[in-house]
Amino acid sequence: MVSFRVQPGRCGLWTLVWAAEVLLELALAQEIYAPHSIRVEGDLTLGGLFPVHAKGPPGIPCGDIKKENGIHRLEAMMYALDQINSDPELLPNITLGARILDTCSRDTYALEQSLTFVQALIQKDTSDVRCTNGEPPVFVKPEKVVGVIGASASSVSIMVANILRLFQIPQISYASTAPELSDDRRYDFFSRVVPPDSFQAQAMVDIVKRMGWNYVSTIASEGSYGEKGVEAFMQISREAGGICIAQSLKIPHNHKNADFDKVIKQLLETQNARAVIMFASDEDIRQVLAAAKRANQVGHFVWLGSDSWGTKVNPVLRQEEVAEGAITILPKRATIEGFDAYFTSRTLENNRRNVWFAEYWEENFNCKLTMSGSKKEDTDRKCTGQERIGKDSHYEQEGKVQFVIDAVYAMAHALHNLHRDLCPEYSGVCPDMEIAGGKKLLKYIRNVSFNGSAGTSVMFNKNGDAPGRYDLFQYQITNTSTPGYHVIGQWTDDLQLNIEDMQWALGMRDFPTSVCSTPCKAGERKKMVKGMPCCWHCELCDGYQYQLDETSCMLCPYDKRPNENRTGCQFIPIVKLEWHSPWAVIPVFLAMLGIIATIFVMATFIRYNETPIVRASGRELSYVLLTGIFLCYIITFLMIAKPDVAVCSFRRIFLGLGMCISYAALLTKTNRIYRIFEQGKKSVTAPRLISPTSQLAITSSLISIQLLGVFIWFGVDPPNIVVDYDEQKTINPDLARGVLKCDITDLQIICSLGYSILLMVTCTVYAIKTRGVPENFNEAKPIGFTMYTTCIVWLAFIPIFFGTAQSAEKLCPLPPDIHYRLKGGGSLYGNPDGLQLLPGNQSWPHPSVAEVPAAHPEAVRVSPVLFLRHLGASWWWPRAPAGLGFQALYPWPPIRPERSPPCGLEEAEALLWSSWVSRLGSSPDRVPHGILRHRGAAWQWPWVPTGLGFQALYPRPPI
Repeated sequence: MVSFRVQPGRCGLWTLVWAAEVLLELALAQEIYAPHSIRVEGDLTLGGLFPVHAKGPPGIPCGDIKKENGIHRLEAMMYALDQINSDPELLPNITLGARILDTCSRDTYALEQSLTFVQALIQKDTSDVRCTNGEPPVFVKPEKVVGVIGASASSVSIMVANILRLFQIPQISYASTAPELSDDRRYDFFSRVVPPDSFQAQAMVDIVKRMGWNYVSTIASEGSYGEKGVEAFMQISREAGGICIAQSLKIPHNHKNADFDKVIKQLLETQNARAVIMFASDEDIRQVLAAAKRANQVGHFVWLGSDSWGTKVNPVLRQEEVAEGAITILPKRATIEGFDAYFTSRTLENNRRNVWFAEYWEENFNCKLTMSGSKKEDTDRKCTGQERIGKDSHYEQEGKVQFVIDAVYAMAHALHNLHRDLCPEYSGVCPDMEIAGGKKLLKYIRNVSFNGSAGTSVMFNKNGDAPGRYDLFQYQITNTSTPGYHVIGQWTDDLQLNIEDMQWALGMRDFPTSVCSTPCKAGERKKMVKGMPCCWHCELCDGYQYQLDETSCMLCPYDKRPNENRTGCQFIPIVKLEWHSPWAVIPVFLAMLGIIATIFVMATFIRYNETPIVRASGRELSYVLLTGIFLCYIITFLMIAKPDVAVCSFRRIFLGLGMCISYAALLTKTNRIYRIFEQGKKSVTAPRLISPTSQLAITSSLISIQLLGVFIWFGVDPPNIVVDYDEQKTINPDLARGVLKCDITDLQIICSLGYSILLMVTCTVYAIKTRGVPENFNEAKPIGFTMYTTCIVWLAFIPIFFGTAQSAEKLCPLPPDIHYRLKGGGSLYGNPDGLQLLPGNQSWPHPSVAEVPAAHPEAVRVSPVLFLRHLGASWWWPRAPAGLGFQALYPWPPIRPERSPPCGLEEAEALLWSSWVSRLGSSPDRVPHGILRHRGAAWQWPWVPTGLGFQALYPRPPI
């Protein structure tokens, strides 16, 4: 029956069953588990696990001997034991022994071997066991292992730790760096003198960020070390941010050359990811480099290797050019000179305790031994036994030797402290110490602190991990020295990297890039690729946007536009309509012409103010009309002047005032003519309010309405200036301008002009109604013509005004305004059918005033002399009613001509002249009646009824 001690409550039921079955087999066939091992006698025994041999082919557990990782490390433990046993201060009167096993670099084989360490903890029932002679057997009690040094590979340490924790045997590793071994709940009896890969991964992340890389690939050997190392790197890189993984590849256990070629092919799928993070065995690293060489990718990849690469020669042997520039990491170490002296002095004679040393000797010196067990019996060269390590063969201390020594010393210091506390006055191992157990020893292990073999402190944290201290190396090829690893920095919680000491493949001095996307230019934002925070497309911040940060654009404030490189905003330039602008020069030129013409007409009127023709034209309204036209021209200069409160105030006042005055005067005129002729159809009584004073009063009333509206506008919305950024906010922000203008909206402008438009429309209606008056009523038809064209211009102007965006093009109402001034003034004061001032200084006799016959429809007042114009000649008639071009209606048939007209008269006049003379038989000077002409026919006054419009003819020759 087999029994063993376990930690109660610390393992699953399946683990206990499995362990019981394994240990039962051990008890029945103990000798099969450790046929080759090293035994060193001592008071306390330490176990040792080393990869003396590599993995064997299928079916064979072990392969070739590993000179460095196996023999160097194993001898380092032997060296440390010798040093401790010879130290009178450390464990006085206590010697340390050892039971050292070969793991053959295989976790399952190591598990089988490690069961040797728990034999002493198993109690067997041997009552039924008898020897062949019938005597009871004599059993050799196996040594009790108080602690284990090892293992090397993380996968092996994990497997062994699962069984050692069941029996509470502390374990200190010298090379296992897998992050999962830091889990104190699962591997509570595991400690290590090397930092975990989480620290190494942190160092790698710091290197990647320092080099400016953000897009890298990873390669891991299948197993705990590689997979967990890459996992730690990816986890830390995610937490740090700014690093993306392009490819994460794994090398299988049973690999072929084609697998490595596939790895390189996959890496080349992401060309920008030139940096490759490697957590792989040295053999896998060598195969990857060989595959890169076969793919002719020398100088393309930048390798960043973990401590499994370190400073080993094997991975780069005969493929140095592919490895050039590789950065490797190795826990901070020093060469132990004492070990070099010890190891180089080892011979076949003085090192018989190492059962694998003869095999090492054959491999190291490439010879064969005649002794039994030699593996080189078929070689020609015989080993003499006089060869010397370092003299007859290359020797370089393996990188983990220091940590093997520190691990042994850590166990020794813990045992020393335990002995001091449990056996204070006892020489040697006391009974209390023998039964103390591994749990108590583990507590002392976690509390040790001493200077190790390299002079650095050795200690453990609560998870059993050593602090992270790394040296950084780069593999360099120079013309002045042989290829090799050169120290370029170190990492102890933070990175110290000597950039100036670094070299790169193909002689390049600049950093190789390993980024997914190049940085965006100023004014461009990053459009991130989904799931890849390091990859993006650059998009320009267009329109009025500027670059707010790396990933976003923001619209500039209302009064600003992006600066030249779109990294901020600047104020939009403010402009106004300049006097030299074509949009100002043309209106100003036309306005000046109009002003000159208006002043000329007004001056002429003033000069001839008392002449009958000026008086008869209704000079009061003419002055009002000329004033309105003059104000319309003046508003042009206000519209172009630089806006301020005063200018804006005058713009509001005069914007519609000029046209209002003009249209009010014209409306009064047309209304007067219309009322006169409408009244004449009904009676001979003159209509009311047709005197000059009444006309001025009506005009003033109409104008006052416009002024009242303007003053209300002032009260509701006081004048102000604004900068309009909308009108000239072009697609290209460089062309954007802010327009300094008065705070007047388009609707307010139209409303201000609306009253004038109403007057214009009303005036047009009267012009249509009075279109049939005689030609001598020369105001009616020119006013009508002016109104027709003005309406057409306004109908075209209003939609254009609302549909135009540019302020220069919206010079308010100037186009129709100027058209009205030019057309209105020209039609009313320049039309040959209208009023025309007489040339020269003329005077006429002034007959006495007499009453006109009551039948005349305009018997309002009598003027001394009446001047009528017909066919370019002026005529006079005494005692004629006042006014120009009055209408007389006569029902008689036309008078037929009876004689030829006198020389010089036109045909129509001649006909009238001859008919009149033949019928009246008297001189024209004494004719009391006038002859009226209508459409080529002559009629005689006064027997003509109303209903026809005639033009009065006067038979005197032209004056």
